[in-house]
This record gives sequence, structure tokens and C-alpha cells, in this order.
Amino acid sequence: MSSKRAKAKTTKKRPQRATSNVFAMFDQSQIQEFKEAFNMIDQNRDGFIDKEDLHDMLASLGKNPTDEYLEGMMSEAPGPINFTMFLTMFGEKLNGTDPEDVIRNAFACFDEEASGFIHEDHLRELLTTMGDRFTDEEVDEMYREAPIDKKGN
Repeated sequence: MSSKRAKAKTTKKRPQRATSNVFAMFDQSQIQEFKEAFNMIDQNRDGFIDKEDLHDMLASLGKNPTDEYLEGMMSEAPGPINFTMFLTMFGEKLNGTDPEDVIRNAFACFDEEASGFIHEDHLRELLTTMGDRFTDEEVDEMYREAPIDKKGN
């Protein structure tokens, strides 16, 4: 006679993925805007943003990014950048930033003429002498990326 042993059922548990509430961080219109931005960057339309997509997108904006720069951007992602990862990365960058009205009110404090503008020299002085001070080189870099009108605003 053979004894029947009850075999203990061993069920493999599937690895649990961390649930992401990234879609809860944004309203539908914001998600739609992010989707449009994602699609503009995903030049080859494969559903992922890769180094070539970033290069092509930046080139279309008149930039000539180095390989090192592109690698640095790609290294910020923990894996392939699909839309969910793209949204997660934006959520992480935006987490802790102040709402737009708070930022506008902060700038209004320095808009002495209530014109809606801050003169570039005044802004440079504020950025290099108050709070977490910027260097002149950092301010120069910001000015290269930000539009300054002919009046210096």
C-alpha cells in the first residue's frame, strides 16, 4: 500500500507592483496636456521616450544637446519612460512646489511698479543677494532660457 501524502499546495505569489496614485495628482485636463506633451516628445511613436526622441525634440527647438546631456536626462528615470513613468516623473518634480497663485503673489511682492514685470537687473540683484543665493553664472543661464524683452523685463 502506498501512503498518500497530502501535498502542500505551493502557490507562487506574483510580485506586487507598487500602486501609483500619479493619476490622482492631476485633473483630467492636466493629464491630457501631459499626454500631448508626451506624444510630441515620442517622435518615433513607439510609446516610450528614449534618448533619440529627446534629441529630436530638442533639435526641433533649435538646441544641440550633447550625448552626455541626453544621458543625464535619461538617467533620471528608473526605467523605460512610458506615459505613466513620464507622469510619475512630473509628479515627483512638481510635488512640493507651490500653487501658481502663491508663486504669482511672491513675484508681485517684487513688482514695485505693479506692471506685471520685474526688471532683469533688479531680479539679478534679488537672486544673487537674498535667500538661497544664485551665482552670476546661474542667473546668466536662466536669462538665456527665459524671454527678456528689449526693455530688460
